[in-house]
Amino acid sequence: MSVFPSISFLNNMESTNQTNTIEFLLLGLSDDPELQPILFGLFLFMYLVTFLGNLLIILTISSDSHLHTPMYFLLSNLSLADICISSTTVPKMLLNIQAQDQRISYTGCLTQACFVLVFAGLENCLLAAMAYDRYVAICHPLRYTVIMNSHLCTLLILVSLIISVVNALLLSLMVLRLTFCTDLEIPHFFCELSQIIKLACSDTLINKILIYTAALLFGGIPFFGIFLSYIEIVSTVLKIPSGQGRYKAFSTCGSHLSVVSLFYGTGLGVYISSAVTESPRNSAVVSVMYFTVTQMLNPFIYSLRNRDMKEALRKLTVRMASLI
Repeated sequence: MSVFPSISFLNNMESTNQTNTIEFLLLGLSDDPELQPILFGLFLFMYLVTFLGNLLIILTISSDSHLHTPMYFLLSNLSLADICISSTTVPKMLLNIQAQDQRISYTGCLTQACFVLVFAGLENCLLAAMAYDRYVAICHPLRYTVIMNSHLCTLLILVSLIISVVNALLLSLMVLRLTFCTDLEIPHFFCELSQIIKLACSDTLINKILIYTAALLFGGIPFFGIFLSYIEIVSTVLKIPSGQGRYKAFSTCGSHLSVVSLFYGTGLGVYISSAVTESPRNSAVVSVMYFTVTQMLNPFIYSLRNRDMKEALRKLTVRMASLI
């Protein structure tokens, strides 16, 4: 009777020791030595543009009192999420290229995958919250300040963050039940949870069900909310008699629609490429658009298409130049 607990204890100890010594290999986008300096320079440039561009958006919004509105409050949080998701993936890739070392520890890989899920989920929820903000502004303009008050905006951010963290922890901690054997090569530039699960040599059915469920909830529900919001927005705008009024109403949604199209368009591209192509490397190249390029372009979309942002940026630039 005492033998079975001992065997179970030994198995658990063996599994724990195994996970402590596991190291994954991040193969990146190419194993060609001649391409490594080019990839390093390209990703360093994209990361700096992403970091500085989104930081500039946050500083601009916080420094201009005219931008202290719900729409720009949500935008500043979206920019912060963009900085975080890029900082979670790109620096490790740059370090690996520079050190010519593709290894990442089991703990480091799982931690990276968890943070990617947190910030990707947060970005998804924020885009839905921004769509709701535009819906209230256009469809219920007289009640806008009452509905979109500071308490609701803060609550939207907190709920989005909590949901994203709980989802990421659940999916990541479920990986701890898996065992890994040999050939721990991830054909990606960061630790993606689905790629980690593919390397397990134990049953992964529960993990796959959880991933598909989370993808349906975090992808489907926010997108459906955005879709419904814009149906109501279009219906309301078309009732405006003047063409100038319709244009002005639609122009307030232009930047958000561009970001939503880029975010979900590249996400759909990643899903289709992973389902169609047999080359994991090709899928990794497509995912660069979703996890890197989208975050880099967001500041340009919001600053170039928004008159208030351009004016605030000009004021901030003048103010910084006077200090220098």
